[in-house]
Amino acid sequence: MKHRLFFMPFSIIVCIMMILIVEADNNNDGFVKARGIQLVLNGNPYYANGFNAYWLMFEASEPSQRNKVSSAFQDASSLGLNIARTWAFSDGGYKPLQYSPGSYNEEMFQGLDFVISEAKKYGMKLVLSLVNNYEDMGGKKQYVEWGRSQGQSINSEDDFYTNPVVKGYYKNHIKSVLTRGNSITGIAYKDDPTIMAWELMNEIRCNSDQSGKTVQGWIEEMASYVKSIDGNHLLEAGLEGFYGQSKQETNPSFQAGTDFIANNQIPEIDFATVHSYPDQWLSGSSYEDQISFLSHWLNEHIQDAQNTLHKPVLFAEFGISTKTFGSNTKPRDQFYNTVYSKIYSSASGGGAAVGCLFWQLLDQGMDTFRDGYEVVISESPSTASLIAQESQKMNRIRKK
Repeated sequence: MKHRLFFMPFSIIVCIMMILIVEADNNNDGFVKARGIQLVLNGNPYYANGFNAYWLMFEASEPSQRNKVSSAFQDASSLGLNIARTWAFSDGGYKPLQYSPGSYNEEMFQGLDFVISEAKKYGMKLVLSLVNNYEDMGGKKQYVEWGRSQGQSINSEDDFYTNPVVKGYYKNHIKSVLTRGNSITGIAYKDDPTIMAWELMNEIRCNSDQSGKTVQGWIEEMASYVKSIDGNHLLEAGLEGFYGQSKQETNPSFQAGTDFIANNQIPEIDFATVHSYPDQWLSGSSYEDQISFLSHWLNEHIQDAQNTLHKPVLFAEFGISTKTFGSNTKPRDQFYNTVYSKIYSSASGGGAAVGCLFWQLLDQGMDTFRDGYEVVISESPSTASLIAQESQKMNRIRKK
């Protein structure tokens, strides 16, 4: 591999990894809770430094592929990471978790059982998302198709948020997942502290109602339903961070029918989330302008979480595609460093930023999952060293 940048010798990275393993808190049991603008675990501040890997259940459903899941957790643990975000859904289509409303694929559920048990083994917490805004792995499009097949009058995918029958399908999925008894550990998901939080939807959007009222009503209803079943776990909505009418100047050049302030003020929502993809949102702009937007985007959400919401904020997805830059990972490293620096600055001062998760971690040999945003640890020593250093810094804040 040809890289036109300096990166740490492998021996130094190994040393950092060993330090992180020694410094890691072995007592990772217990439910993470929200206290003011912070997250706490067993009474101590908890900071999330982690990764996204939507594919975990998908791969773990085949026992012969479970080594990829174990390897991902092992790589993450070696860098001091302590949390992963993944999907607890696959609706219809290829390798479904849910064949049809209320009909489940036991092999897929056992794959998710393995993911949770393996996360515990490596000291990882999990954020589990319950449905997709997009049609990948089913999502709200599949739900409204199920409704249409049962005679429901469906006008668009956004009827997912309002149609009573479709909402009933989704509530049934919530209940099925939360009350699932893990076939490996014997622990019901709703009672398992390995799970840090539930997420109502990956990247909620409702383009048919830009006022945000439709999404607001749906979050209120579904958040209340989740909490009626599970009082142990934290809950977040799955927002990207787009603002409503009151602060739309902070958004990129579009809205999504959501409101970062109003949606996160719902009492059952325990912490806010933000995603950061300026290379997608500002695709015609320069790299420098994208970094400038990123810095402002992070600052605004940290301040609003702290001063308006009075809740923690987790930057649940961030990334930049390397397809534009080829083998040069320096732009990605600068992007990561911008995010990590903002999180650390807030956290070290007792602020509302409680962590971030990059998109996405892959194991070697997973070429079909590559999307340009992937990090394969063995291929990316400079990025790996940045991730390890952030873990070390956040761990030291926790121990102050």
